[in-house]
Amino acid sequence: MKFLDLAKVYIRSGGGGGGSVSFRREKFIEYGGPNGGDGGGGGSVWVETVDGLNTLIDFRYQQHFFAKSGQPGMGQGRTGKDGDDIILRVPVGTEVLDEDQETVIADMTELGQRVLIAKGGNGGFGNLHFKSSTNQAPRRANPGQEGVERTIWLRLKLIADVGLLGLPNAGKSTFLAATSNARPKIADYPFTTLHPNLGVVGVDNIEFVVADIPGLIEGAHEGVGLGVRFLGHVERCAVLLHLVDGTSETVAEDYKTIIGELEAYGGDLAFKNRVTVLNKVDALDDDARAQAKAALEEASGGSVMEMSGVAKLGTTEVLRALRAQIDDNRLRAHIGEAEDDAPWQP
Repeated sequence: MKFLDLAKVYIRSGGGGGGSVSFRREKFIEYGGPNGGDGGGGGSVWVETVDGLNTLIDFRYQQHFFAKSGQPGMGQGRTGKDGDDIILRVPVGTEVLDEDQETVIADMTELGQRVLIAKGGNGGFGNLHFKSSTNQAPRRANPGQEGVERTIWLRLKLIADVGLLGLPNAGKSTFLAATSNARPKIADYPFTTLHPNLGVVGVDNIEFVVADIPGLIEGAHEGVGLGVRFLGHVERCAVLLHLVDGTSETVAEDYKTIIGELEAYGGDLAFKNRVTVLNKVDALDDDARAQAKAALEEASGGSVMEMSGVAKLGTTEVLRALRAQIDDNRLRAHIGEAEDDAPWQP
């Protein structure tokens, strides 16, 4: 299934049915009086989060969603039928944006969350509604209220515990493949990853979700390369894993490039907890490894871990460091078999 994280959708709620102008026509009743019913209400447009979805691919093939209009009122005081609602079913983590792609209408972060996007029009009053002691035969009825028509954007931000950051070919996909059952594309050229990938990793009987996004380059916050589009996928992460290619001749500059993009992107992304790792250390001798680590520690101003995703060297220590940065409340949904529930063994 193709990953789709942004979709433009056209919606319209249903209009209300018009009220009826009708009078009783019965034998031997001289003054029948009005009996026109009210029109039915129009259908509304809702957005609801459901389980089992992790992409917005359904909205590639259908972009127009129109709710049904209410039926007009009828004689004998009969009210028209209400129009059926339309429900847009989206994965958890979807943002509903206005047409300007900046105004957030709703942030769908919980399963089963339901938000009204366009309310259906009210039905018009029939002439029975206007009957009074001074106007016993009203010949007026209200038309139904028109529906709401608007354009919205749906933007998916992945729900993950850890977000992978780094320049292209920093080894992010290799790390995800080495520590989980995910099988992202791995090759020796930049921008191998074109779409975000999710993987469930485990350490010390605890599981959490890691998101691998396409590599960032300088100017990504302005749309350069694969751009700002994928930075949103790590906004909801509890901790960021910053991988730096140890075989690069500009280790410190590579680190500063990514940090600069996080700061330029804005929001809380630059202030999230980060674990900095020097990757691909299996390809370095002892002297080059020590120099690269020292340069990275000086640039980051903190401790740096060493790892090799290919050789699976130091991956367990990195996973434990990530686990320590994740709040237990986030892990509750990902904890596997608890120790208390494990079968007793002699």
